[in-house]
Amino acid sequence: MNPDQLTIAISSRALFDLDESHRVYEEEGVEAYARYQIEHEDEPLPPGEAFNLVRKMLQINTQLNEKRVEVILLSRNSADTGLRIFNSIEHHSLPISRAAFCGGEDPWRYIRAFQCDLFLSAHAADVRGALEQGVASATLLPSSGKKADHSNEVRFAFDGDAVLFSDESERIFKESGLDAFSTNEKNSARQPLSGGPFRSFLAALQHLQAKFPPGECPIRTALVTARSAPAHERVIRTLREWNIRLDESLFLGGLPKGEFLQAYCADVFFDDQQAHCDSASVHVATGHVPAGVANELPEKPD
Repeated sequence: MNPDQLTIAISSRALFDLDESHRVYEEEGVEAYARYQIEHEDEPLPPGEAFNLVRKMLQINTQLNEKRVEVILLSRNSADTGLRIFNSIEHHSLPISRAAFCGGEDPWRYIRAFQCDLFLSAHAADVRGALEQGVASATLLPSSGKKADHSNEVRFAFDGDAVLFSDESERIFKESGLDAFSTNEKNSARQPLSGGPFRSFLAALQHLQAKFPPGECPIRTALVTARSAPAHERVIRTLREWNIRLDESLFLGGLPKGEFLQAYCADVFFDDQQAHCDSASVHVATGHVPAGVANELPEKPD
């Protein structure tokens, strides 16, 4: 990763609304899809789930008067069918110049070469591949909620266990229940948790936040976790040990997160548990992080 630049990789289906194109692909096949995209390549695509997030992040370069954020397109399209994507990027005045059009192959192969800090996609298998490369990644879900406002401020929200932190404590909860989890967290309060898949991205965000004078940063971060006292202390001490500051921390004790995320005006929320993501996506743009014990695939029988 480049310490002086935050790089976000985005799939075309996360950046733009390609539902109609995807329907053609699923119902009529690759050749019909290619014809459709070429026939419509001069018709701009409407914004997708990640559009506002990308727009706001790219505006940071203007605010700092230097290039500190880059967005790269990683797509399963060919360059031929991808022309509509680049035309749409130009139509929406997004300063995106780098892309990998992979012609149906796995685009996450280029994550490391582009030195990406974050990968957002609508394709779950690609997200898993990127996570295996050690890059913070999430599958963006269709959101029925009202999009965050159109101010220049960009707000990230993160779950804790298996997202910012490892799943070591969540495993205890899954295997032995809430009482065992609470006892372990109280006894281990001064032992920092290991980092999860989004630790490095959070650190990169904080590095970017530090480029702004106090009180003028357009990036805001929040922890939104089902934890509550006494399990809060270990989280606070872990972040302190990492020298990472969050703007807000919500310890909800199992309450549904959606309305809190809406009140926070999250541009995107990252969680490892599918049920929590489905609930949150009613309110805000949500990325499922297929990491940790909650997402372990069942073993295939011999």
